[in-house]
Amino acid sequence: MDSTHAKVSSTNGTGLRYYRSPSLISTSGEYAAYSRIELKIHPEFSRCRVSSVMFVENLRTGELQTVVAASPLAESGFYASDDTDMSGTIAIMVPVSWNQTGTRFLAREFEALFNSSDMSDYAVIWDRHDNYTYTVVPARSLYTHAVLLGWSQVCPGRVLFRAGNLGDRFWPLCAVDTAGQTVAVGEDKPLVFGTQASADWIEPQSRF
Repeated sequence: MDSTHAKVSSTNGTGLRYYRSPSLISTSGEYAAYSRIELKIHPEFSRCRVSSVMFVENLRTGELQTVVAASPLAESGFYASDDTDMSGTIAIMVPVSWNQTGTRFLAREFEALFNSSDMSDYAVIWDRHDNYTYTVVPARSLYTHAVLLGWSQVCPGRVLFRAGNLGDRFWPLCAVDTAGQTVAVGEDKPLVFGTQASADWIEPQSRF
């Protein structure tokens, strides 16, 4: 981000850059999930904007399914009009894991404000059978910040977070289901499934 901002702002002042995340292939080999990241560059770093769109592709038919998070900045950006000022925000969704059968996909939605400590993760779960997307976080009373780790091993079907308050030395683990019900787990390790096609982020296009 820093190097892209320096390059664009020094030559063009403002502009757009697009990147595509590595594809995460489902355990069945039928689907691939990836993100397109948009960087809206502004000379003043704190007024830049980072947003994303997540796609799930059927590798046999080429059909694309768009996955949208129901989190604050993602929804605000999705419904924003042309005159809505979304500068200074970061809302990035990246692939994390499929489940073992390839019927559900887990993504990490990271949202933050530039030059602030306001940041946290949301878990985005796309269910292939229902064609429905769930956006979940731990119970709000437990934390100010949360980090998504993967699927819970102790509580199958739930997602695992490490959540706590900024400045605390110990952040406990918790598992959250698609309804947002949160349970504390003393010992757990995240599970991730799927095959990453490559480790490289690519820049498919530039537009100014």
